Amino acid sequence: MNKMREIRIGKVTLNIGVGESGDKLDKAVSLLKEISGSNPVKTKTMKRIPTWNIRPKLNIGTKVTLRGKKSEEILKRLFKAVKNKITGKKFDKNGNFSFGIKEYLNIPGAEYKPEIGIIGLDAAVTLERPGFRVKKRRLKKSKVGQKHRITKEEAMEFIKNKFNIEITDKEEEDDY
Repeated sequence: MNKMREIRIGKVTLNIGVGESGDKLDKAVSLLKEISGSNPVKTKTMKRIPTWNIRPKLNIGTKVTLRGKKSEEILKRLFKAVKNKITGKKFDKNGNFSFGIKEYLNIPGAEYKPEIGIIGLDAAVTLERPGFRVKKRRLKKSKVGQKHRITKEEAMEFIKNKFNIEITDKEEEDDY
């Protein structure tokens, strides 16, 4: 196989949306720091929504982005939390996918902490091929050709083979 056609994990972003600043947000930050081992950043609102008591530049969530070997290790743990199953709906047309974890206790190696409580999180995975840098670089930006882009089917096949994940058609309601 051509080395330029190999698919790899570009980044894994863990995200917790709390909806308000304060104690809940601090708990979410400490949880992400414990799970990932990296320092998370707080996300701010851009809009004003008076019915939800949201104003611009108010911290309402937290996220952490992982790359390289660390992203693969955490992804293996996160897949175990969802019992190595993911639905086909979770993939977009560009081959990226995301899934949610209802409780952080399902992640192997995570212990319950009473001061944090029970919080869920979302994981978004970005897949890429060598050469995708041309669309992000500062000088001489360019588009990635249609043949070089990752399709939904290629992403599903990559995840099946690399992580031994079962891709289902419908969402299964488990009490996990």
